Amino acid sequence: MLSLLHIENIAVIESADIQFDQGFNVLTGETGAGKSIVVDAIGAVLGGRTSRDLIRTGAKSALVSASFQDVPALDWFQDNGMGPDEDGALLLQREIRRDGKNLCRLNGRPITLAQLRELGRQLLNIHGQHDGQQLLDPACHLTYLDKYGELEAAAADYSQAFRKAAALKHQINGLRMDEAEKARRIDALTYQIEELERANLHPGEDEELAERRTLLRNAGKLMASIETAFVSLYGTEETDGAISMVEQAESALAHGGQYSDELGELGDKLTELRFLLSDVAERVQDKREGLDVTPDELDQLESRLDLIYRLRKKYGSTVEEMLDYLAKCKAELEEIQCSSDRIEQLTQMLVGALREAAARGKKLSQLRKQCARSLETRIQKELSDLDMPKVRFHVEFAPKPGAFHMDETGMDDVQFLMSANVGEALKPIHKIASGGELARIMLALKNVLAENELITTLVFDEVDTGVSGRAASKVARKMADVARRKQVLTVTHLPQIAAMADAHFSVEKGEKDGRTFTVVERLSVERRKEELARLTGGSVVTAATLESAGELLRESEAYRSGPRLTEELLKKGA
Repeated sequence: MLSLLHIENIAVIESADIQFDQGFNVLTGETGAGKSIVVDAIGAVLGGRTSRDLIRTGAKSALVSASFQDVPALDWFQDNGMGPDEDGALLLQREIRRDGKNLCRLNGRPITLAQLRELGRQLLNIHGQHDGQQLLDPACHLTYLDKYGELEAAAADYSQAFRKAAALKHQINGLRMDEAEKARRIDALTYQIEELERANLHPGEDEELAERRTLLRNAGKLMASIETAFVSLYGTEETDGAISMVEQAESALAHGGQYSDELGELGDKLTELRFLLSDVAERVQDKREGLDVTPDELDQLESRLDLIYRLRKKYGSTVEEMLDYLAKCKAELEEIQCSSDRIEQLTQMLVGALREAAARGKKLSQLRKQCARSLETRIQKELSDLDMPKVRFHVEFAPKPGAFHMDETGMDDVQFLMSANVGEALKPIHKIASGGELARIMLALKNVLAENELITTLVFDEVDTGVSGRAASKVARKMADVARRKQVLTVTHLPQIAAMADAHFSVEKGEKDGRTFTVVERLSVERRKEELARLTGGSVVTAATLESAGELLRESEAYRSGPRLTEELLKKGA
């Protein structure tokens, strides 16, 4: 569960620490006070998308820290080599900087934003008002059904078989062409293959030729340099070279070394120098004797490089790329020439692949239909609890259109239908549901789906929009029921929901030193009465609205405490 949220410089929140309870936590406040900013901060520390605009004006960066307790064992921890400490505690941190960089940590260790996002999805779910739009979209209904039935593995198994069949179908279509097109393609490939084979290219040839051309273009200067060095080292008939002069100096110092140790050491150094000069001289001589330049070699080399340049413009920027292109042309030509046999072979494989995909698809469809009946029953029960006993909920199946009646998702088009009133026909949800009904259907669906998840914390951001009166009380009780097995955090404007909370936080906006700031405060019982009175009657709080708020708190406490304590608590006026 999320135990502590620390926020620094997020929008109008300069600094805030919110210590959540294990059960039902509620945030209330005036519109624009910053309630949803708290939810945005939670999303940010779990790797959600953020903007630099979220950073408070004047601050260089923003920071959000989230402490979790009693974290379940997740495969993510083993896969990434890190996890909670010995006490099962987990600290996530994310710093958002104005230069766009993010610094993310897990228990002090740096992690990537992608890792944070992947872990965050397994720790906490945030359900906002946009989820209602997803419920209206039939494209999302199949995902909801598979998630409820835990059919993701079966769906992936089918999808793999379908993709194999689709790949074979794509290959067959690529091989099928009319005879005229086939003849044109064969001519083009044959010409390209012959042109490249005539060139007789070998890897790295272009680089070797370019290096040799540089040498040939500067052969005169190179020969002059070598000849000057040779003469300087070996000398001529009239003059001594460097080697001969060093030998003379070495001999003189060796003779003087009989009388002076210092001269002997200098002689030894000249001996080392003579060996080095001799080595250099031998290499210069090799270069002098090996420099073989014919008059027409440069012309031949330029012609070869010109050929490679022209081929490069058509077949690749390097010799290696041209050779790769040649190999592909040969493979394609062989495939076209043998296309009839290949098409027949692939068609037989396609028949088998389609048969396998259809078998897996039918199995998946059966599982989905079984889960759909169960989901209908569960949603119907949830909706009845949410003061919608006459609403009918149905999962409709229709075969996929197309030749094979399959796509990557399966063999069924799935759509959620409902009837809001007795006697009315079932219709798509987006044509029937009002805002309040949609909020309750989404709550029912989320409640059912959450049962199969390891996630221990659910966040609801004003999903009660459009709900009021008796329905609001039903929604409040349902959220309290969910909070018995999951930690629940919600932003609400409804006093019925706020009264049901185990921990109630007020989000208030003020001004100080010409700056707007937001304060998050955990409310005492008396302050809760005042806040509930404000939610009920607006900005003017009267004795009557305070009394009504106290009554609402007592009723909520009685419900949360369980049926055995209800009458006793009400009699005591607790």
